[in-house]
Amino acid sequence: MSNSWQNIQSKVLKSDSKLNLLIAINVVVYLLINIPAVFEWLFTGSSQIISFYSNEYLAIPAYLPKLEVRFWTPLTYMFMHAGIFHILFNMLWLYWLGQIFEEYLGKHRIVGVYLLGGLAGALFYVLSYNFFPVFAAVLPISTAVGASASVMAVIVATATLMPNYTIHLMIIGPVKLKWLAIFYVVLDFLSIAGPNAGGEIAHLGGALLGFMYIKRLQKGSDWVGNIANLFKSGPKLSKLKVVARNNNKKTNSRPRQDEVDVILDKISKVGYEHLSSEEKEILFRASKDDN
Repeated sequence: MSNSWQNIQSKVLKSDSKLNLLIAINVVVYLLINIPAVFEWLFTGSSQIISFYSNEYLAIPAYLPKLEVRFWTPLTYMFMHAGIFHILFNMLWLYWLGQIFEEYLGKHRIVGVYLLGGLAGALFYVLSYNFFPVFAAVLPISTAVGASASVMAVIVATATLMPNYTIHLMIIGPVKLKWLAIFYVVLDFLSIAGPNAGGEIAHLGGALLGFMYIKRLQKGSDWVGNIANLFKSGPKLSKLKVVARNNNKKTNSRPRQDEVDVILDKISKVGYEHLSSEEKEILFRASKDDN
């Protein structure tokens, strides 16, 4: 047991991947809340005390006077989950799409996109509940939890960068990322009239953030560049650099920026999988400073 725990710690803490860290934080927060809740239920027949305090102090309220004194909740809510399946599917999608995100954009941007996506989701949720009359009756008691807005930001950002990248889904088969992202955005919009309106609205906020981030990044504006620079040294990026895993280092010379731009345009049109080995090598050399 001790060795297994040490192995887990080693993988999470020593890995360069910030994706593992994000997943670990979500899992630890879930366990810290729900393990005591189980013991409370065993002794009292309910878990109302744990549920009350976690919802009161960690979930984000839509009611502005309450949000004013719970100002930290736009951050804490994005690491909470309402149930085992809620966290399971969120972490699976974060893991699957997060790996692709890190492979092509480096390992230091995902934290910023996750946080900004969660904040965008919180903003959409709070503004919608205070603006649309349909939510007036439940506004004083409404709260939201979940990493879904953050996960949607990662999904849509990855799909926007590489729309034709194909993944294989169980039963369905091969699916391009652009169709996956469009499906979830449309589904979230249509589900606003359902029982989880606040969650669906937050998802759309995260999705919009992911889309806008990549579009701005492709124009040379990196919104999370400052966050990335906290984890590495070196000059800030002025252009989008794509990280590709390639051990064939034929030369140490840096390619011209116009060469990189042409290849990035090709990725946006036909996907990374259609690049030649020479083009992948150029991207690898262009992105070495971003590892």
